[in-house]
Amino acid sequence: MRAQPTSHATSRRVLHGSLAALLAALVLLPSLAPATIEEQRTRLPPPATCQDPIEGVWMSHKFETPGDEWMIFTLEIHRDHTNDANAQPGAPIALTGHIQAHAWIGAGPTASAPPPCSPGLSHWIVEMTAAGTLNDRRLDFWGTRWAIGNVFCGPRHFGYNLDHFSGVLDPTIQEFQSVNNDGGRAVNDPTVFRRVRCFDPVAPPHPFVAPPAFQPPARRMGCSR
Repeated sequence: MRAQPTSHATSRRVLHGSLAALLAALVLLPSLAPATIEEQRTRLPPPATCQDPIEGVWMSHKFETPGDEWMIFTLEIHRDHTNDANAQPGAPIALTGHIQAHAWIGAGPTASAPPPCSPGLSHWIVEMTAAGTLNDRRLDFWGTRWAIGNVFCGPRHFGYNLDHFSGVLDPTIQEFQSVNNDGGRAVNDPTVFRRVRCFDPVAPPHPFVAPPAFQPPARRMGCSR
């Protein structure tokens, strides 16, 4: 179900200002143009190489010019083993997990981290349950329900359109090169994710055994000798 924005100040799905004003800004201030994939990559932590080709935590970090909005998406992706017994050979792999959308709006294109609250700033987190499929290297991952996780600044009630990311995995660089379509403002919106954490099992600690003494201690002489 498509959520309808109720707050002009906080929803990333609402365009701010007229199209003419936006075009003028892009002409006069080219540095405010939408971030390229390379620019998005520079903001991400180093990649994590995991045992599983898909499971893990994937992260994006971009600035969206329409709306003066910074957005960090975090995907927590797990294999869904619910129907493993009935899965057909070669069928897409079912996925489950979580999506977090962390946004701050009105801070300007240089504020890549959330600044302190101030008049005109909106800063919030939306949490989504999620599902998806992996077919070879083709990944689709989408929100199924959303809820407000936290509101740090700005109106406390707003609507949200569920995000749907689709694209291709590049295992050589641990990237998910996706586009987002949310049924609202995001239409084939390029969003690059990098896997930044694994769910690999932690190896059990190896018990420490003190090495034997180089020479056995001398025994006392006694009747048991």
